[in-house]
Amino acid sequence: MATMMTMLAKGRLLSAAAAASAASAPSQLRLLHTATAASTRARPFFVTITTSFDLLPRILNDAQANMIEILSVESRPSKIPKKYNITLQVVATPSQLQQASLPVSTVVDVVPDKSDPHWFPRKMRELDTFGSRVLGAGAELDSDHPGFTDPVYRKRRQVFATVAEQFRYGQLIPRVEYTKSEIETWGEVYRKLTSLYPTHACKEAREIFAKLTEKCGYREDNIPQLQDVSDFLTDETGFRLRPTPGLLSSRDFLAGLAFRVFHSTQYIRHHSKPLYTPEPDVCHELMGHVPLFADRAFADFSNEIGIASLGASDEDIKKLATCYWFTVEFGMCRENGQIKAFGAGLLSSFGELQYCLSGKPELAPFVPEVTAVCEYPITTYQPKYFVTESFEDMKHRMREFAMTLRKPYAYRYNPTTLSIEQLDETEKFVNVCSDIRTQLRVLMDGLEKKK
Repeated sequence: MATMMTMLAKGRLLSAAAAASAASAPSQLRLLHTATAASTRARPFFVTITTSFDLLPRILNDAQANMIEILSVESRPSKIPKKYNITLQVVATPSQLQQASLPVSTVVDVVPDKSDPHWFPRKMRELDTFGSRVLGAGAELDSDHPGFTDPVYRKRRQVFATVAEQFRYGQLIPRVEYTKSEIETWGEVYRKLTSLYPTHACKEAREIFAKLTEKCGYREDNIPQLQDVSDFLTDETGFRLRPTPGLLSSRDFLAGLAFRVFHSTQYIRHHSKPLYTPEPDVCHELMGHVPLFADRAFADFSNEIGIASLGASDEDIKKLATCYWFTVEFGMCRENGQIKAFGAGLLSSFGELQYCLSGKPELAPFVPEVTAVCEYPITTYQPKYFVTESFEDMKHRMREFAMTLRKPYAYRYNPTTLSIEQLDETEKFVNVCSDIRTQLRVLMDGLEKKK
Protein backbone atom coordinates (compact mmCIF):
# COMPACT_ATOMS: atom_id res chain seq x y z
CA MET A 1 0.00 0.00 0.00
CA ALA A 2 0.96 3.57 -0.05
CA THR A 3 1.35 2.41 3.47
CA MET A 4 -0.26 3.81 6.55
CA MET A 5 1.40 5.49 9.50
CA THR A 6 -0.22 6.69 12.71
CA MET A 7 1.05 10.24 12.37
CA LEU A 8 -1.27 13.05 11.29
CA ALA A 9 -0.46 15.78 8.81
CA LYS A 10 -1.89 19.05 7.62
CA GLY A 11 -3.65 18.88 4.30
CA ARG A 12 -5.64 20.75 1.68
CA LEU A 13 -8.83 20.29 -0.24
CA LEU A 14 -8.70 21.25 -3.90
CA SER A 15 -11.06 20.18 -6.66
CA ALA A 16 -9.63 19.58 -10.12
CA ALA A 17 -12.58 21.28 -11.78
CA ALA A 18 -12.12 24.36 -9.65
CA ALA A 19 -8.41 24.43 -10.36
CA ALA A 20 -9.05 24.29 -14.08
CA SER A 21 -11.61 27.08 -13.78
CA ALA A 22 -9.19 29.17 -11.78
CA ALA A 23 -6.62 28.91 -14.51
CA SER A 24 -8.94 30.02 -17.28
CA ALA A 25 -11.36 32.76 -16.21
CA PRO A 26 -11.69 35.48 -13.55
CA SER A 27 -14.27 34.81 -10.84
CA GLN A 28 -15.27 35.65 -7.31
CA LEU A 29 -13.67 33.71 -4.49
CA ARG A 30 -15.56 30.44 -3.96
CA LEU A 31 -15.71 27.96 -1.10
CA LEU A 32 -15.36 24.37 -2.21
CA HIS A 33 -16.33 22.71 1.04
CA THR A 34 -19.98 23.58 1.60
CA ALA A 35 -20.14 22.14 5.10
CA THR A 36 -17.44 24.56 6.19
CA ALA A 37 -19.14 27.44 4.42
CA ALA A 38 -21.95 27.28 6.95
CA SER A 39 -19.55 27.94 9.80
CA THR A 40 -19.25 31.44 11.27
CA ARG A 41 -15.98 31.05 13.17
CA ALA A 42 -12.56 31.93 11.80
CA ARG A 43 -10.32 28.99 10.95
CA PRO A 44 -7.33 28.21 8.70
CA PHE A 45 -7.64 28.06 4.91
CA PHE A 46 -5.27 27.81 1.99
CA VAL A 47 -6.15 30.19 -0.85
CA THR A 48 -4.44 29.33 -4.13
CA ILE A 49 -4.26 32.06 -6.76
CA THR A 50 -2.90 31.87 -10.30
CA THR A 51 -1.55 35.31 -11.15
CA SER A 52 1.49 37.39 -11.99
CA PHE A 53 3.70 38.83 -9.27
CA ASP A 54 2.80 42.44 -10.10
CA LEU A 55 -0.80 41.83 -8.94
CA LEU A 56 0.22 40.27 -5.63
CA PRO A 57 0.27 43.56 -3.63
CA ARG A 58 -3.33 44.27 -4.68
CA ILE A 59 -4.41 40.80 -3.60
CA LEU A 60 -2.74 41.11 -0.20
CA ASN A 61 -4.21 44.56 0.40
CA ASP A 62 -7.69 43.38 -0.54
CA ALA A 63 -7.42 40.41 1.82
CA GLN A 64 -6.30 42.59 4.71
CA ALA A 65 -9.06 45.08 3.97
CA ASN A 66 -11.54 42.27 4.56
CA MET A 67 -9.93 41.47 7.94
CA ILE A 68 -8.38 38.26 6.60
CA GLU A 69 -5.27 37.34 8.56
CA ILE A 70 -2.40 36.21 6.31
CA LEU A 71 -0.07 33.66 7.91
CA SER A 72 2.20 32.79 4.99
CA VAL A 73 2.73 33.27 1.26
CA GLU A 74 4.22 30.61 -1.02
CA SER A 75 4.74 30.70 -4.79
CA ARG A 76 5.40 28.07 -7.46
CA PRO A 77 5.70 28.36 -11.24
CA SER A 78 2.41 27.81 -13.07
CA LYS A 79 1.88 25.89 -16.31
CA ILE A 80 0.51 29.16 -17.68
CA PRO A 81 3.36 31.28 -19.14
CA LYS A 82 4.46 34.17 -16.92
CA LYS A 83 2.03 33.13 -14.19
CA TYR A 84 2.58 31.70 -10.71
CA ASN A 85 0.50 29.63 -8.32
CA ILE A 86 0.54 31.68 -5.14
CA THR A 87 -0.74 29.98 -2.00
CA LEU A 88 -1.82 32.09 0.96
CA GLN A 89 -2.35 30.47 4.32
CA VAL A 90 -4.98 32.60 6.00
CA VAL A 91 -7.29 32.68 8.99
CA ALA A 92 -10.78 33.90 8.23
CA THR A 93 -14.46 33.07 8.38
CA PRO A 94 -16.06 31.59 5.25
CA SER A 95 -18.16 34.74 4.86
CA GLN A 96 -15.03 36.93 4.84
CA LEU A 97 -13.55 34.79 2.09
CA GLN A 98 -16.73 34.90 0.05
CA GLN A 99 -17.00 38.68 0.37
CA ALA A 100 -13.40 39.33 -0.67
CA SER A 101 -13.33 40.83 -4.16
CA LEU A 102 -10.13 39.52 -5.69
CA PRO A 103 -9.14 40.59 -9.21
CA VAL A 104 -8.01 37.14 -10.36
CA SER A 105 -9.35 33.60 -10.46
CA THR A 106 -8.98 31.88 -7.12
CA VAL A 107 -9.57 28.55 -5.46
CA VAL A 108 -10.16 28.07 -1.76
CA ASP A 109 -8.29 25.11 -0.35
CA VAL A 110 -9.81 24.12 2.98
CA VAL A 111 -7.48 22.83 5.65
CA PRO A 112 -9.25 20.05 7.56
CA ASP A 113 -9.85 21.02 11.16
CA LYS A 114 -8.00 18.29 13.05
CA SER A 115 -9.74 19.32 16.26
CA ASP A 116 -12.89 17.91 14.66
CA PRO A 117 -12.39 14.12 14.53
CA HIS A 118 -15.42 13.73 12.27
CA TRP A 119 -13.97 15.54 9.25
CA PHE A 120 -13.33 13.35 6.23
CA PRO A 121 -13.85 13.56 2.46
CA ARG A 122 -17.50 13.25 1.42
CA LYS A 123 -16.93 13.23 -2.36
CA MET A 124 -14.36 11.21 -4.25
CA ARG A 125 -12.95 14.39 -5.79
CA GLU A 126 -12.00 15.54 -2.29
CA LEU A 127 -9.33 12.82 -2.19
CA ASP A 128 -7.28 15.34 -4.17
CA THR A 129 -6.38 16.87 -0.82
CA PHE A 130 -4.22 13.88 0.11
CA GLY A 131 -1.59 14.61 -2.54
CA SER A 132 -0.23 17.43 -0.39
CA ARG A 133 -0.40 15.47 2.86
CA VAL A 134 2.27 12.86 2.27
CA LEU A 135 4.20 11.97 5.41
CA GLY A 136 7.30 10.52 3.80
CA ALA A 137 8.90 8.22 1.22
CA GLY A 138 8.07 10.52 -1.66
CA ALA A 139 10.89 12.50 -3.24
CA GLU A 140 12.69 12.88 0.09
CA LEU A 141 14.79 9.83 1.04
CA ASP A 142 16.23 8.88 4.41
CA SER A 143 20.00 8.65 4.70
CA ASP A 144 19.86 4.84 4.96
CA HIS A 145 17.80 4.48 1.76
CA PRO A 146 19.67 2.50 -0.95
CA GLY A 147 19.14 5.38 -3.39
CA PHE A 148 20.07 8.22 -1.04
CA THR A 149 23.49 8.87 -2.63
CA ASP A 150 22.31 8.25 -6.21
CA PRO A 151 21.49 11.64 -7.81
CA VAL A 152 19.92 10.02 -10.89
CA TYR A 153 17.56 7.94 -8.75
CA ARG A 154 16.67 10.91 -6.54
CA LYS A 155 15.84 13.01 -9.60
CA ARG A 156 13.69 10.19 -10.94
CA ARG A 157 11.81 9.96 -7.65
CA GLN A 158 11.10 13.69 -7.84
CA VAL A 159 9.50 13.16 -11.27
CA PHE A 160 7.15 10.53 -9.86
CA ALA A 161 6.33 12.72 -6.85
CA THR A 162 5.43 15.68 -9.08
CA VAL A 163 3.17 13.54 -11.27
CA ALA A 164 1.29 12.25 -8.22
CA GLU A 165 1.00 15.67 -6.59
CA GLN A 166 -0.50 17.16 -9.76
CA PHE A 167 -2.96 14.32 -10.34
CA ARG A 168 -6.60 15.34 -9.95
CA TYR A 169 -9.87 13.49 -9.78
CA GLY A 170 -11.28 12.67 -13.21
CA GLN A 171 -7.91 12.58 -14.94
CA LEU A 172 -6.29 9.51 -16.46
CA ILE A 173 -3.25 8.33 -14.54
CA PRO A 174 -0.18 9.46 -16.53
CA ARG A 175 1.58 6.61 -18.31
CA VAL A 176 5.20 6.04 -17.35
CA GLU A 177 8.02 5.15 -19.71
CA TYR A 178 10.10 3.07 -17.33
CA THR A 179 13.85 2.89 -17.90
CA LYS A 180 15.79 -0.24 -18.76
CA SER A 181 17.20 -0.37 -15.23
CA GLU A 182 13.73 -0.05 -13.71
CA ILE A 183 12.35 -2.83 -15.88
CA GLU A 184 15.28 -5.08 -14.98
CA THR A 185 14.64 -4.45 -11.29
CA TRP A 186 10.97 -5.28 -11.77
CA GLY A 187 11.95 -8.42 -13.69
CA GLU A 188 14.14 -9.69 -10.86
CA VAL A 189 11.32 -9.22 -8.35
CA TYR A 190 8.75 -10.74 -10.73
CA ARG A 191 10.79 -13.91 -11.34
CA LYS A 192 11.47 -14.54 -7.67
CA LEU A 193 7.88 -14.00 -6.52
CA THR A 194 6.11 -15.90 -9.27
CA SER A 195 8.27 -18.94 -8.52
CA LEU A 196 6.65 -19.10 -5.06
CA TYR A 197 3.05 -18.20 -5.90
CA PRO A 198 1.95 -21.73 -6.94
CA THR A 199 2.80 -23.12 -3.49
CA HIS A 200 2.54 -20.12 -1.16
CA ALA A 201 -0.16 -17.74 -2.47
CA CYS A 202 -3.88 -18.23 -1.88
CA LYS A 203 -6.13 -19.50 -4.67
CA GLU A 204 -7.77 -16.12 -5.29
CA ALA A 205 -4.43 -14.39 -5.77
CA ARG A 206 -3.20 -17.10 -8.14
CA GLU A 207 -6.32 -17.01 -10.30
CA ILE A 208 -6.48 -13.23 -10.54
CA PHE A 209 -2.76 -12.98 -11.26
CA ALA A 210 -3.37 -15.09 -14.36
CA LYS A 211 -6.01 -12.57 -15.47
CA LEU A 212 -3.59 -9.70 -14.89
CA THR A 213 -0.98 -11.28 -17.15
CA GLU A 214 -3.61 -11.57 -19.86
CA LYS A 215 -5.33 -8.19 -19.54
CA CYS A 216 -2.87 -5.78 -17.93
CA GLY A 217 0.53 -6.76 -19.31
CA TYR A 218 1.99 -8.42 -16.21
CA ARG A 219 5.26 -9.77 -17.57
CA GLU A 220 8.86 -10.08 -16.50
CA ASP A 221 9.89 -7.52 -19.12
CA ASN A 222 7.04 -5.05 -18.62
CA ILE A 223 5.89 -2.92 -15.69
CA PRO A 224 2.10 -2.57 -15.96
CA GLN A 225 0.61 0.91 -16.18
CA LEU A 226 -1.55 2.02 -13.25
CA GLN A 227 -4.38 3.23 -15.49
CA ASP A 228 -4.67 -0.15 -17.22
CA VAL A 229 -4.72 -1.92 -13.86
CA SER A 230 -7.21 0.58 -12.42
CA ASP A 231 -9.58 0.00 -15.34
CA PHE A 232 -9.33 -3.76 -14.76
CA LEU A 233 -10.13 -3.40 -11.05
CA THR A 234 -13.06 -1.08 -11.72
CA ASP A 235 -14.55 -3.63 -14.10
CA GLU A 236 -14.09 -6.44 -11.56
CA THR A 237 -15.06 -4.90 -8.20
CA GLY A 238 -15.46 -1.14 -8.56
CA PHE A 239 -12.05 -0.44 -7.03
CA ARG A 240 -9.69 2.01 -8.69
CA LEU A 241 -6.15 3.27 -8.26
CA ARG A 242 -4.85 6.80 -7.92
CA PRO A 243 -1.18 7.79 -7.71
CA THR A 244 0.33 9.05 -4.48
CA PRO A 245 3.76 10.62 -3.91
CA GLY A 246 4.38 8.42 -0.86
CA LEU A 247 3.12 7.49 2.59
CA LEU A 248 -0.23 8.71 3.85
CA SER A 249 -1.50 8.85 7.39
CA SER A 250 -3.63 5.93 8.53
CA ARG A 251 -6.72 8.14 8.60
CA ASP A 252 -6.22 9.40 5.05
CA PHE A 253 -5.27 6.04 3.60
CA LEU A 254 -8.26 4.27 5.13
CA ALA A 255 -10.58 7.07 4.00
CA GLY A 256 -9.54 6.31 0.43
CA LEU A 257 -10.65 2.70 0.84
CA ALA A 258 -14.10 3.95 1.88
CA PHE A 259 -14.43 5.22 -1.72
CA ARG A 260 -13.00 1.94 -3.08
CA VAL A 261 -9.86 3.88 -3.99
CA PHE A 262 -6.36 2.55 -3.39
CA HIS A 263 -3.52 5.08 -3.26
CA SER A 264 -0.64 3.56 -5.20
CA THR A 265 2.95 4.58 -5.77
CA GLN A 266 4.46 4.48 -9.28
CA TYR A 267 8.17 4.67 -8.47
CA ILE A 268 10.30 1.55 -8.11
CA ARG A 269 12.91 0.53 -5.55
CA HIS A 270 16.62 1.19 -6.12
CA HIS A 271 18.29 -1.20 -8.55
CA SER A 272 21.16 -1.98 -6.16
CA LYS A 273 18.80 -3.98 -3.91
CA PRO A 274 16.00 -5.40 -6.05
CA LEU A 275 14.71 -7.69 -3.29
CA TYR A 276 14.59 -4.96 -0.64
CA THR A 277 12.65 -1.73 -0.26
CA PRO A 278 12.27 0.44 2.86
CA GLU A 279 8.94 1.79 1.58
CA PRO A 280 6.07 0.70 -0.68
CA ASP A 281 6.90 0.85 -4.37
CA VAL A 282 5.22 -0.22 -7.61
CA CYS A 283 6.40 -3.83 -7.10
CA HIS A 284 4.67 -3.95 -3.74
CA GLU A 285 1.50 -2.36 -5.11
CA LEU A 286 1.15 -4.37 -8.33
CA MET A 287 2.41 -7.75 -7.13
CA GLY A 288 1.13 -7.56 -3.56
CA HIS A 289 -2.04 -5.47 -3.42
CA VAL A 290 -3.66 -5.35 -6.83
CA PRO A 291 -4.61 -9.03 -7.38
CA LEU A 292 -6.95 -9.28 -4.41
CA PHE A 293 -8.63 -5.94 -5.02
CA ALA A 294 -10.16 -7.82 -7.98
CA ASP A 295 -11.75 -10.34 -5.60
CA ARG A 296 -15.26 -9.26 -4.56
CA ALA A 297 -15.16 -10.43 -0.94
CA PHE A 298 -11.67 -9.00 -0.34
CA ALA A 299 -12.58 -5.72 -2.03
CA ASP A 300 -15.72 -5.48 0.12
CA PHE A 301 -13.65 -6.14 3.26
CA SER A 302 -11.26 -3.32 2.31
CA ASN A 303 -14.22 -1.03 1.70
CA GLU A 304 -15.74 -2.00 5.07
CA ILE A 305 -12.58 -1.15 7.00
CA GLY A 306 -12.39 2.16 5.14
CA ILE A 307 -15.97 3.11 5.98
CA ALA A 308 -15.36 2.08 9.60
CA SER A 309 -12.57 4.69 9.78
CA LEU A 310 -14.79 7.64 8.83
CA GLY A 311 -15.31 9.91 11.80
CA ALA A 312 -13.47 7.48 14.09
CA SER A 313 -11.36 8.62 17.03
CA ASP A 314 -7.57 8.49 16.83
CA GLU A 315 -7.62 5.48 19.16
CA ASP A 316 -10.01 3.59 16.89
CA ILE A 317 -8.05 4.60 13.78
CA LYS A 318 -5.03 2.90 15.34
CA LYS A 319 -7.07 -0.25 15.96
CA LEU A 320 -8.38 -0.30 12.40
CA ALA A 321 -4.90 0.33 10.99
CA THR A 322 -3.60 -2.60 13.04
CA CYS A 323 -6.35 -4.86 11.70
CA TYR A 324 -5.41 -3.68 8.21
CA TRP A 325 -1.77 -4.49 8.88
CA PHE A 326 -2.52 -8.06 9.93
CA THR A 327 -4.95 -8.73 7.07
CA VAL A 328 -4.42 -6.71 3.89
CA GLU A 329 -0.69 -6.40 4.50
CA PHE A 330 0.27 -9.63 6.30
CA GLY A 331 -2.82 -11.80 6.31
CA MET A 332 -2.95 -15.57 5.92
CA CYS A 333 -5.89 -17.88 5.28
CA ARG A 334 -6.94 -21.51 5.36
CA GLU A 335 -7.35 -23.29 2.05
CA ASN A 336 -8.23 -26.97 1.86
CA GLY A 337 -6.62 -27.68 5.20
CA GLN A 338 -3.46 -25.73 4.38
CA ILE A 339 -2.25 -22.23 5.28
CA LYS A 340 -1.71 -19.80 2.41
CA ALA A 341 -0.60 -16.16 2.19
CA PHE A 342 -2.75 -13.32 0.90
CA GLY A 343 -1.26 -10.18 2.51
CA ALA A 344 0.47 -7.75 0.16
CA GLY A 345 3.52 -7.54 2.40
CA LEU A 346 3.93 -11.29 1.94
CA LEU A 347 3.05 -11.60 -1.75
CA SER A 348 5.57 -8.87 -2.62
CA SER A 349 8.43 -10.12 -0.40
CA PHE A 350 10.34 -13.19 -1.56
CA GLY A 351 12.00 -13.68 1.82
CA GLU A 352 8.97 -13.19 4.06
CA LEU A 353 6.72 -15.24 1.77
CA GLN A 354 9.03 -18.19 2.44
CA TYR A 355 9.36 -17.38 6.14
CA CYS A 356 5.64 -17.06 6.91
CA LEU A 357 5.06 -20.72 5.95
CA SER A 358 8.27 -22.04 7.48
CA GLY A 359 6.67 -23.05 10.77
CA LYS A 360 8.76 -20.51 12.70
CA PRO A 361 6.26 -17.68 13.29
CA GLU A 362 3.23 -17.95 15.57
CA LEU A 363 -0.16 -18.32 13.87
CA ALA A 364 -3.39 -17.17 15.53
CA PRO A 365 -7.02 -16.91 14.37
CA PHE A 366 -8.15 -13.52 13.11
CA VAL A 367 -10.37 -11.99 15.78
CA PRO A 368 -10.57 -8.19 15.27
CA GLU A 369 -10.97 -7.42 18.97
CA VAL A 370 -7.70 -9.26 19.66
CA THR A 371 -5.84 -8.38 16.47
CA ALA A 372 -6.58 -4.64 16.86
CA VAL A 373 -4.43 -4.33 19.99
CA CYS A 374 -1.53 -6.55 18.92
CA GLU A 375 1.86 -4.86 18.64
CA TYR A 376 4.00 -5.50 15.57
CA PRO A 377 7.46 -4.65 14.19
CA ILE A 378 7.85 -2.71 10.94
CA THR A 379 11.53 -3.39 10.15
CA THR A 380 11.70 -7.20 10.58
CA TYR A 381 9.68 -10.24 9.62
CA GLN A 382 6.48 -10.57 11.64
CA PRO A 383 6.79 -12.91 14.65
CA LYS A 384 3.03 -13.50 14.54
CA TYR A 385 0.45 -13.79 11.76
CA PHE A 386 -3.33 -13.94 11.96
CA VAL A 387 -5.20 -16.55 9.94
CA THR A 388 -8.73 -16.10 8.59
CA GLU A 389 -11.05 -18.90 7.53
CA SER A 390 -12.16 -17.06 4.41
CA PHE A 391 -12.50 -13.54 3.02
CA GLU A 392 -16.24 -13.67 3.66
CA ASP A 393 -15.62 -14.60 7.30
CA MET A 394 -13.01 -11.85 7.59
CA LYS A 395 -15.49 -9.31 6.16
CA HIS A 396 -18.25 -10.42 8.53
CA ARG A 397 -15.97 -10.18 11.58
CA MET A 398 -14.74 -6.73 10.58
CA ARG A 399 -18.30 -5.50 10.05
CA GLU A 400 -19.28 -6.70 13.52
CA PHE A 401 -16.18 -5.10 15.04
CA ALA A 402 -16.85 -1.79 13.29
CA MET A 403 -20.30 -1.63 14.88
CA THR A 404 -18.66 -1.53 18.32
CA LEU A 405 -16.75 1.68 17.55
CA ARG A 406 -18.15 4.81 19.19
CA LYS A 407 -19.24 7.13 16.37
CA PRO A 408 -22.15 9.59 16.22
CA TYR A 409 -23.41 8.40 12.82
CA ALA A 410 -23.43 5.46 10.42
CA TYR A 411 -22.03 5.99 6.94
CA ARG A 412 -22.26 4.23 3.61
CA TYR A 413 -20.58 4.59 0.25
CA ASN A 414 -22.88 5.43 -2.65
CA PRO A 415 -21.25 4.07 -5.84
CA THR A 416 -23.71 5.98 -8.02
CA THR A 417 -22.70 9.43 -6.76
CA LEU A 418 -19.17 8.38 -5.69
CA SER A 419 -19.83 9.90 -2.30
CA ILE A 420 -20.15 9.06 1.39
CA GLU A 421 -23.64 9.36 2.83
CA GLN A 422 -24.15 10.17 6.51
CA LEU A 423 -27.26 8.37 7.74
CA ASP A 424 -28.79 10.98 10.01
CA GLU A 425 -32.14 11.88 8.44
CA THR A 426 -35.36 9.95 7.88
CA GLU A 427 -35.20 10.50 4.12
CA LYS A 428 -31.77 8.88 3.96
CA PHE A 429 -32.98 5.83 5.86
CA VAL A 430 -35.93 5.59 3.48
CA ASN A 431 -33.55 5.71 0.52
CA VAL A 432 -31.46 2.88 1.96
CA CYS A 433 -34.59 0.78 2.51
CA SER A 434 -35.69 1.52 -1.05
CA ASP A 435 -32.33 0.32 -2.38
CA ILE A 436 -32.60 -2.87 -0.34
CA ARG A 437 -36.13 -3.53 -1.64
CA THR A 438 -34.95 -3.02 -5.21
CA GLN A 439 -32.09 -5.47 -4.72
CA LEU A 440 -34.44 -8.03 -3.17
CA ARG A 441 -36.85 -7.72 -6.10
CA VAL A 442 -33.99 -8.29 -8.53
CA LEU A 443 -32.85 -11.28 -6.48
CA MET A 444 -36.31 -12.82 -6.35
CA ASP A 445 -36.81 -12.24 -10.08
CA GLY A 446 -33.49 -13.92 -10.82
CA LEU A 447 -34.31 -16.91 -8.61
CA GLU A 448 -37.73 -17.26 -10.21
CA LYS A 449 -36.33 -17.24 -13.71
CA LYS A 450 -33.68 -19.80 -12.78
CA LYS A 451 -36.35 -22.38 -11.90
